Amino acid sequence: MTTSSVDLASLLCSRLCHDLLSPVGALTNGLELLADERDPEMRQRCFELFEQSARISTDKLKFFRLAFGAAGGFGGMVPVDEARGLVEALVRDNEKIRVKWQLTAPSLPKPAMKTLLNFALIALDALVRGGDLEIVGELRDDASEIVVRATGARIVFDEDIGKALDGTLPSEELSSRTAPAEMLRQMAAQMGGQLQQVFNDGELILGAVLPAK
Repeated sequence: MTTSSVDLASLLCSRLCHDLLSPVGALTNGLELLADERDPEMRQRCFELFEQSARISTDKLKFFRLAFGAAGGFGGMVPVDEARGLVEALVRDNEKIRVKWQLTAPSLPKPAMKTLLNFALIALDALVRGGDLEIVGELRDDASEIVVRATGARIVFDEDIGKALDGTLPSEELSSRTAPAEMLRQMAAQMGGQLQQVFNDGELILGAVLPAK
């Protein structure tokens, strides 16, 4: 059974809200502390908390705008520097993750960019103890090719995400965690593209070939 666009959009919104809850909650906590705090040093610490939480919230909103949304303003092609900035912002405060890039084109079609970002999101979730995230993007005359590889001491990959990517997850079992993978599967199917995945101890590889439209 195919998941309706309304149900899928609702689950993607749930994922976005889940990821924003922590930094926005930190802003609320900081405001509560600031209301009763008189010590100058502690007040300064509250303002630092505001700055950090606001930055994290902004970074995530920018990421999800392109990864999940229509991303108006970019046209049909998206500069690869945009993706680089969005992913680097997500891992800025995590010293355990190293990102490596191999992007051979200055820009990629929007579907390929959405695939790249969502693959990166899935791979980052899998790197529970840190590791390397390698992102490869190539634009040929007839197709875009995307490969995201996560390697580390421990890789945790939800099998339901894998099922969503290959189309074997029942629609009634879809969740906010697996919705991005389902979105990619539907988008690739509509374009006549292919998604691939390889998962073993210490490594997760996600790949896509999307025909040029």
